[in-house]
Amino acid sequence: MKPIELLGILADGRFHSGAQLGQRLGVSRAAVWKHIKALAELGIDCHSVPGKGYRLTAPLELLQHESILTAMSDAQRSLLSALEIHSEITSTNRYLMERAAMLRSGHACFAERQSAGRGRRGREWVSPFARNIYLSVYWQFALSPADLSALGLAMGVAVMRVLRQLGVKDVGLKWPNDVLCRGHKLAGILIEMSGESAGPYHVVVGVGLNVDMPQTHHAAIDQPWIDLATILRHPVSRNRVAGKLLTEILAALDVYQRRGFAAFRNEWQQCDAFAGAPVMIMTAMEQIAGRARGVDEAGALLLETESGMQRFHSGEVSLRRFAE
Repeated sequence: MKPIELLGILADGRFHSGAQLGQRLGVSRAAVWKHIKALAELGIDCHSVPGKGYRLTAPLELLQHESILTAMSDAQRSLLSALEIHSEITSTNRYLMERAAMLRSGHACFAERQSAGRGRRGREWVSPFARNIYLSVYWQFALSPADLSALGLAMGVAVMRVLRQLGVKDVGLKWPNDVLCRGHKLAGILIEMSGESAGPYHVVVGVGLNVDMPQTHHAAIDQPWIDLATILRHPVSRNRVAGKLLTEILAALDVYQRRGFAAFRNEWQQCDAFAGAPVMIMTAMEQIAGRARGVDEAGALLLETESGMQRFHSGEVSLRRFAE
């Protein structure tokens, strides 16, 4: 795909003449200009200066197999059965779910851009090209659906471990699947599964993590958000983040398979962004006010209300903080 090959050349942020680009790509200068326009359709800004050539408005770091593997720990690299990186895909989760019957546990898929990325409850996940992390990992479980109900919470713990390694502070988990920093969404998790009642279950864990989200996408996101570049105030290597994230996700899947949510519950409670806070639970039928009291052994939200302690499983339930 010539536009992506062109991007690989321009990713260094330097000027490259049309003649040089055409020679490296094996195309005419007119074709180079068409590929520049194709990059603009992906949301990638290029500009040209007479006598100098073309360059990106800002350098981009494309994901690379070797760089990701180098950033992983040796132990978790052994859990990785396959690693795919796509320039563009509809959805990394959908891609793996459609192929689940043919995959082995530990099959990972990254994308530079998703054209139809999704979050929980079918919400759109805004996915600009080569700016964030879009990752899905396939795993096969012999556990029952009930045993897998808290898997998303365990994956939240895995993401938190990565953020701590990167030096991110003031970050916490919002039940059931969001990672917040300073009250803004930094990452989200989407668990999808299929299988027969007798098992095994095919599970895909999807993680979207904002690394360097362009401000031009602000209007497309329906909630407050933040990214690593804003938090850390310096450029962040996407390959390093991708390797660390894949390491922790694989490690958590391996542990969950053997020990379940019990291995993660205490750590999740320590990361609970709404611990003890007044909150509102919203279902399709009602709104219930109370105080968040963490999660039980199955990952259900514990809500202390005037009528006593109530438990809620994720499903179509939404959680909101509100002022007393």
